[in-house]
Amino acid sequence: MHDEWSQAVDTYSQAADRLVEAARTGKPCAPIRDLVTTAAGGYAVQEINTRRALAEGRRLAGRKIGLTNAAVQRQLGVDQPDFGMLFADMAYLDGLPVPVERFLQPKAEAEIALVLGADLVGGPFTVADVIRAVDFVLPAIEIVDSRIADWDISLADTIADNASSGAFVLGNTPTSLTGLDLRLAGMTMTRRGQEVSTGAGAACMGHPLNAAVWLAGTLGKTDHPLRAGDVVLTGALGPVVAVEPGDVFEAHIDGLGSVRAVFSQ
Repeated sequence: MHDEWSQAVDTYSQAADRLVEAARTGKPCAPIRDLVTTAAGGYAVQEINTRRALAEGRRLAGRKIGLTNAAVQRQLGVDQPDFGMLFADMAYLDGLPVPVERFLQPKAEAEIALVLGADLVGGPFTVADVIRAVDFVLPAIEIVDSRIADWDISLADTIADNASSGAFVLGNTPTSLTGLDLRLAGMTMTRRGQEVSTGAGAACMGHPLNAAVWLAGTLGKTDHPLRAGDVVLTGALGPVVAVEPGDVFEAHIDGLGSVRAVFSQ
């Protein structure tokens, strides 16, 4: 039994190394599903690289929720979302240049970000618990990226690759949840002034808070529960769009205002 366990750990480490090497060299790698085939295995690989990042002095600043769209879930044959870690060095400022060379195969998506004012440790949690813990809401553009060549990903691949996260840009005008109906909040995203994506809060598991309740409960009893100050990117509100150097994306979300991601040439 011990041999099986150490063999699994060795396999997870190989997968983690492959992803780190792709990020370091800027050369996308082969999928890791030759080594890891389950969601649990994917999270084990993600955790190896999370611990490495924390040991290097990177600071955990929140989480992203992925696969919140029913159509995407069907495509990957899953019935729940996934999550990845957000580090402080992945955050860029509204309207200021985002270095495009940092990414391998970037795409942009508009999301609603929740910023917590209280810890969510333990659980299970109700939607009321989560609402009480949310300090304010911001519009966000998430830059998703894959270390795996051609975005050729299964569920295990994307989870292992930190839920295909790259970076994020938050808007600068905090809004209280009070009186906001995030389910009905419409989103429009433009690239260089042309509309490229539209949607609404309902596209995110029926309501962005549904995704947040899932995340809080999933993480509550782990080593990385949600903490006061954490940013939660709740999931894409509309189609994801490929990023080219020099692109300027602006996402407007009803009731939340807008946010701009400006990519370097």
